[in-house]
Amino acid sequence: MRRIQAVQGDITQLAVEAVVNAANRTLLGGGGVDGAIHRAAGPELLKECRMLDGCDTGDAKLTRGYQLAATFVIHAVGPVWSGGKRGEPELLESCYRRSLEIAVEHKIRSIAFPCISTGVYRFPKDMAVRIAVKTVQSFLESHSGDFEKIVFCCFSSDDYKRYSLFIDV
Repeated sequence: MRRIQAVQGDITQLAVEAVVNAANRTLLGGGGVDGAIHRAAGPELLKECRMLDGCDTGDAKLTRGYQLAATFVIHAVGPVWSGGKRGEPELLESCYRRSLEIAVEHKIRSIAFPCISTGVYRFPKDMAVRIAVKTVQSFLESHSGDFEKIVFCCFSSDDYKRYSLFIDV
């Protein structure tokens, strides 16, 4: 098994210790991955998120996973694409890195990422994939023993194909 892998499927069903939620700044649920994770985890997730006082773009926060297969949810807030002139690439990189840092802090050894910011936030998909994979690979250079498995979970076959170009699947 490869340590970094891409899969096509439903992130709410993955057997990993933590799933990353492509969250909005309120952390109170939304559409896409965010809505799916909140629905699958149940109402307890929303209750816990209300106590977190939101999250800045480029940052991440941890909650329990409740009814998910995953024990934890790491809520990462990616940037809304505004043409790339407002630090969007750096903010996207930051939310992947912060998610990994939180995982290390909590001794989480397996984690699954969705395609952060590429839906309604309109981040260009090819650029987002390059940033995601490069950030994870770079992080692993200094944290090689901290993870057993890092998954990029793609809902669509198109996204899966994009990730497959950048990592060995």
